[in-house]
Amino acid sequence: MKLRSMAFAAGLAAASLGATLGVTSALAQAKEQFFPVLVYRTGAYAPNGVPFANGYVDYLKYVNAKGGINGVKISFEECETGYATDKGVECYERLKGKGATVFQPLSTGITFALTDKVITDKIPLITAGYGRADSADGMAFRWNFPLLGTYWTAADVLIQHLAKKEGGPDKLKGKKIALVYHDSPYGKEPIPLLQERAKMHGFDLSLLPVAHPGVEQKATWLQIRQSRPDYVLLWGWGVMNSAALKEAVATGFPRDKMYGVWWSGAEPDVKDVGANAKGYNALAMQHGAEPNAKVVKDILATLHDKNQGTGPKDEVGQVLYMRGLISAMLGVEGVKAAQERYGKGKVMNTEQVRWGLENLNLDQKKIDALGFSGVMRPVSTSCADHMGASWARLHTWDGAKWSFSSDWYQADDQILKPLIRASADKYMTEKKLQRRTAADCQ
Repeated sequence: MKLRSMAFAAGLAAASLGATLGVTSALAQAKEQFFPVLVYRTGAYAPNGVPFANGYVDYLKYVNAKGGINGVKISFEECETGYATDKGVECYERLKGKGATVFQPLSTGITFALTDKVITDKIPLITAGYGRADSADGMAFRWNFPLLGTYWTAADVLIQHLAKKEGGPDKLKGKKIALVYHDSPYGKEPIPLLQERAKMHGFDLSLLPVAHPGVEQKATWLQIRQSRPDYVLLWGWGVMNSAALKEAVATGFPRDKMYGVWWSGAEPDVKDVGANAKGYNALAMQHGAEPNAKVVKDILATLHDKNQGTGPKDEVGQVLYMRGLISAMLGVEGVKAAQERYGKGKVMNTEQVRWGLENLNLDQKKIDALGFSGVMRPVSTSCADHMGASWARLHTWDGAKWSFSSDWYQADDQILKPLIRASADKYMTEKKLQRRTAADCQ
């Protein structure tokens, strides 16, 4: 008995050390809720991937420090993808058998690759602010949850904002809008929505792909200098964003005429450009930099002040750190929602967690209780709606920091829903799948 107690104590010490280092427990224990953590801390996209991963891991640690999910402790394990789809699939295959609760790949390419797999494996896939836009249709995509918004949401909000700036949608007629995009599934996602809006409003849309990793953009910006668009939309990631801003400076394109998606509007995107990026705008999805949020202060006190945080202390509350924090919170709240139905204090299986994610109801009271007051709007999902919210606002770089610069916008369902339905139906036909019925939602 004494030997068993010593072994147990040693195991606890090892787990504590792993959590402190931001490395993770290697195996999910029977009484723990296991969260696989797909990250890219290396490679061309590491400057953006690292703060997201740090925020994600810190939230899991924070929940554990507060007693777990209704008493159920979280175990987790990182797996490096380098933003490569093949590596992401390898991570998925390696970790799914360890009792994975939910996967969050932080890559649209990996999302596309895993969408078919999760149907068979029955594991939820959260893609908060990325992934397949058509997966908002829960009647077609049972296991995908593009919570908080998709790239069609983002594109629609940006066009709404430009229309407002010009004095109305009719004033967009004859305008030139260029999309500078990462030549990958991620960068191509907004194109159908932008093409639909171009038909509606009569603006000229030019598509300018940039090859991975996005460092070389001189030819792209030469085209922009020659065509002189009224606005440039930037759908970049990692080094591509700062490279685009530097080329805009070099070619004299006004930064206040540039609008990035929410993955092109964080501190790493502008810090190397500094004051020269002043006036650059980007979507903030729901949140921006949130140094004064209650959850940020709690995490600093609970983890970082005790040298148990992940990454540098001064990063806590920055844009991508918050994105990771919120993404982890959504996964945890999916488990909590499942526990409300299937039993508090119990480890939830993937079918139960899927139900929880499909019945999320993060109203203002819950958001405030979680410490996210002022950071995000309420989120409510259903069997048919796996997105749960379609709001966004913009923030602008003033040369030193990001500040909110617009009111809230909500994507137009009259435009989005037909596109989502048509794309989802096409996917189901190709895969020979059947649309869910109301009976499937009980």
